[in-house]
Amino acid sequence: MDINRFNQQLHFITEIDRLKMVLRQTLLMDQSRRENSAEHSWHLALLAMILVEYAPEPIDLLRVMKMALLHDIVEIDAGDVFCYDIAANIGKAEREQRAADRIFGLLPSDQAQELRQLWDEFETQDTADAKFAAALDRLQPFWHNLNTEGGTWRIHGINQDQAMKRIGLVKTAIPELWPWVEQAIATAVQNGLLQPSEANTEP
Repeated sequence: MDINRFNQQLHFITEIDRLKMVLRQTLLMDQSRRENSAEHSWHLALLAMILVEYAPEPIDLLRVMKMALLHDIVEIDAGDVFCYDIAANIGKAEREQRAADRIFGLLPSDQAQELRQLWDEFETQDTADAKFAAALDRLQPFWHNLNTEGGTWRIHGINQDQAMKRIGLVKTAIPELWPWVEQAIATAVQNGLLQPSEANTEP
């Protein structure tokens, strides 16, 4: 056994435990607390496994699940930024790139390269695997909000246009689910979980 390699792997495994301490805005389904990023990543990997039949073209499920488990690992350093907070999102990409350099760099070079490439692929969304994974990443908190009486939508006063823009990736990445998304948003507005679009609130 290469003890230096093993020690690098153990260092990485220990470091990623910190993802359990990064809180997201999303509420758990029972509304008892906010979920953490490790829970979100686990949930996303399971979504991929369950919803793979809706992918519009063949995908590599194992690669998608790896992306799901890795995509938010940079939040150990960069933190979770609420998607609707415009000011907080300034500089987010640069912060996450630096975090990726450090965290994946803890691994032996071959594993560091493999996992970093998967993370980069998710970020650029230029493959079918990455598009599917990224669309599920939008779908997971969307489903939480529908099941928590509006969840972060109501807490932060999010409107229909904002929610539609955020979930819009599903329209091209998982088109079979788009009619369901549209109906869910319409129902959410009707039930007061989402504010109506700005165009509909003008006097």
